[in-house]
Amino acid sequence: MKASIAASLLSAAAACVSAETIAQINGNQYLSPYNGKNVTDVTGLVTAISSSGFWLRSTTPDKKITTSEGLYVYGSKATSQVAVGDVVTLDGLVKEYRSSTDYLYLTELTLPINIVVKSSNVSFEPLVIGVDTPTPPGKAYSKLDGGDIFAVPNEAYRIAVENPTLQPKTYGLDFWESLVGEIVTIKDAYAVSRPNTYGDVWVRGNWKVSGLNGHGGLTMLDRDANPEAIIIGSPVDGSTNPDDSKLGDFLGDITGVVYNAFGFYRILPLTSVAVTKSSSAEYPAVSFISKGTCKGVTVADYNAENLNPASTHLPLVIDHIVNKLLTPDLIFLQEVQDNSGATNNGVVSANETLSALANGIEEASGVVYDFVDVDPVNNEDGGQPGGNIRVAYLYRPDVVKLVDVNPGNATQANEVLAGPTLKYNPGLIDPTNSCWDDSRKPLVAMWQPVKGSDTPFFTVNVHFGSKGGSSSLHGDPRPPVNKGVEKRTLQAQTAAAFIAQIIAKDRKAHVIAAGDFNEFVQVEPMQTFLDTSGLIDMDDAAKIAEVERYTYLYDMNCEALDHMFISKNLRTGVKYEHMHLNTWQNYDDQVSDHDPSVARFNLC
Repeated sequence: MKASIAASLLSAAAACVSAETIAQINGNQYLSPYNGKNVTDVTGLVTAISSSGFWLRSTTPDKKITTSEGLYVYGSKATSQVAVGDVVTLDGLVKEYRSSTDYLYLTELTLPINIVVKSSNVSFEPLVIGVDTPTPPGKAYSKLDGGDIFAVPNEAYRIAVENPTLQPKTYGLDFWESLVGEIVTIKDAYAVSRPNTYGDVWVRGNWKVSGLNGHGGLTMLDRDANPEAIIIGSPVDGSTNPDDSKLGDFLGDITGVVYNAFGFYRILPLTSVAVTKSSSAEYPAVSFISKGTCKGVTVADYNAENLNPASTHLPLVIDHIVNKLLTPDLIFLQEVQDNSGATNNGVVSANETLSALANGIEEASGVVYDFVDVDPVNNEDGGQPGGNIRVAYLYRPDVVKLVDVNPGNATQANEVLAGPTLKYNPGLIDPTNSCWDDSRKPLVAMWQPVKGSDTPFFTVNVHFGSKGGSSSLHGDPRPPVNKGVEKRTLQAQTAAAFIAQIIAKDRKAHVIAAGDFNEFVQVEPMQTFLDTSGLIDMDDAAKIAEVERYTYLYDMNCEALDHMFISKNLRTGVKYEHMHLNTWQNYDDQVSDHDPSVARFNLC
């Protein structure tokens, strides 16, 4: 009865097309030429079975790299009728499926009926990626990105609309699409991410990769966000991948089926993966310390991730500052919450949060810190509701001091006066500008070394708007939607214009801008910031290798959201290190989701 119902659904859906091969069903584009059509007498070898369906490999391959010889058959009730190694024929409805309009489609054979096992126990070998297939492309995701995955405007095209012909030797998404449904093996897989809550982890295989850093991860480079990496998803057999692995762990060979779900191409392993060699999570302390005078002032930047007096990670932040950052003279802090944390009770002061941090450092090291911030308007700066996150400075009063202290409030716009000096010290940059709606306002301050010089220096502490809501790098919109990029460009212009005023009044002014810019240096907001401000990238000044420029780990990429920029006359003799204290850890052991960085300057 149920079979006859399925058959009637098939006949109602579309006219039948008989004896098509799997390669013909897939076609050489993203969307099947048979989408919405019934096909009969489809022949294939069963390579894997899950609880909701099974995978077929063509028994008559066309040997074209643009057409996958694999196909997913969706139907939980059909799984009991087949076994791995069976050659079967069946009928079904070809359907393109996705669960979100921002995802790419998965070609499926649905409503399978008339399943006939022609033979059993047929042996087969998975395709070895990079050996039996082309090498996964290492730079470009899609022809529709126009050569730059970070380009604006975003979403100039959609793959589902343009439906380009696959070029698997050139474009990463085309490569994985050309293998959807196939059973494959990755040789010598290394984790390039930590797993998500489902145990899904990004890996690289033994093929050529770009952006390989010293810890085995893949660093995002100019126009290159590492399309050669792939997710290892949920095992086909229902087992569970480990949730405590970390960047750089060696997983060995992985065999599974190529699939597309939740916005990404992925390989579903036949059974759970395992770490066979664990990478080190240890990171040494910064290699330099303060000189205690203008000849060597140390400056750090750290997003402390929703820090409040009750934070369980507060002692760990203290430990990082004392034992890894070695109590720098001035610390740019982001995500400092008010005294009551995320409790939405109208409290905006963070004096208890910052006092707890300073007191903890003093207890652990004997080093005394003061702090300064500007309380925001309640619930106007984004982040957790009630948390009132803001940027703040922690500083050693024995090494640096604020000049002519005159704090502004949450709505008072700072100004650059003759000297140059500041109207408010510290004060916010244009806080009522709409570009800062639901976002942190930059905190600018004027300082002076305590010993060796009375030359002032200026700092700008930023935390630009979030990228939350962006589409995935594997998504349908091309270039991918970088949520908030327009707003961050306006924020960059506003902050940079203020800095430019300082330098216009004194071309030799010492200026340091740092913080969580929530953007990659290759993307328009940061290029706007550099062009407008006249500052230079500290990574360039310190000649940091491009593959080691990262402070954050997201999906397959080691990437930099946190930056430090300086006026050109500060670059001589600088030292700078990104401290990978958190990106190298598993989820349980990371203290923040950002890495801190430490620099040393001659401010004489």
